[in-house]
Amino acid sequence: MKMRGSGEDATRQGPFRVAILTVSDKGAAGEREDLSGRAVEELVLREGWKVEVREVVPDEAVIVEERLRYFCDRLRVDLVLTTGGTGMSPRDVTPEATRRVLEKEAPGFAEAMRAASLRVTPHAMLSRAVSGIRGSTLIVNLPGSPKGARENLEVIIPALPHGLEKLRGDTGECAG
Repeated sequence: MKMRGSGEDATRQGPFRVAILTVSDKGAAGEREDLSGRAVEELVLREGWKVEVREVVPDEAVIVEERLRYFCDRLRVDLVLTTGGTGMSPRDVTPEATRRVLEKEAPGFAEAMRAASLRVTPHAMLSRAVSGIRGSTLIVNLPGSPKGARENLEVIIPALPHGLEKLRGDTGECAG
């Protein structure tokens, strides 16, 4: 297993390890069931990947940042999928919190999700979702609705394995 800062060239093995973070005031207060997190988890498990943790937190940037850092730096998961907090309401802070923990942007995932969603609804252009890398972990913001989270994740799933293998240290060619 390649650990950050270890200087080893070995790549991590086994199924991709995933953390799912739902950002929702009502969900965190127990006033709403986490249907989006469940929808994301179902898709991840269908791919044969391992869900290490699934949590619900309120729309508080400091809390979102702390959980993202924990998942990336301590748990060292391959992929963090957030759901919720990417719209235009005053409490939607997920993209800002995500940007503060990213070391590199990987905008293609968010761009692809918005482009595909625009075929379904003009409201897709209101999404402020971002995606990027911290250490060897990819972080992707998904919409807060179960339908939107599922549809957006389905758009990027075909590209995720290759990207995650690269983050694990695969030095093979990217051309097909």
